[in-house]
Amino acid sequence: MCLAVPGRVLDIEDRDGTRMATVDFGGVVKEVCLEYLPDLRVGEYAVVHVGFALQRLDEESARRTLELFENLGLLQEEFGDPDEPDGPEGFGRSREEARR
Repeated sequence: MCLAVPGRVLDIEDRDGTRMATVDFGGVVKEVCLEYLPDLRVGEYAVVHVGFALQRLDEESARRTLELFENLGLLQEEFGDPDEPDGPEGFGRSREEARR
């Protein structure tokens, strides 16, 4: 299944002319393209689908959605175990790995 998942922007950088962010999805950290939300800032939340931030989201809605997804096992299904090195097939990183 491929979900649109809310995540919190941890860091933003320009990579070869493309705005990219490091985003935390409830413990799994991934790189996300910000081209559809060019004014998104560090600390804000966005709904992300297939690696693109698509819509800004308030913190309360993001946290409720992440909690619901986690309770339903959808975060595990989507991202795998955040404690696995590099996540499933090297797809994601844990929060601790992203800080290194």
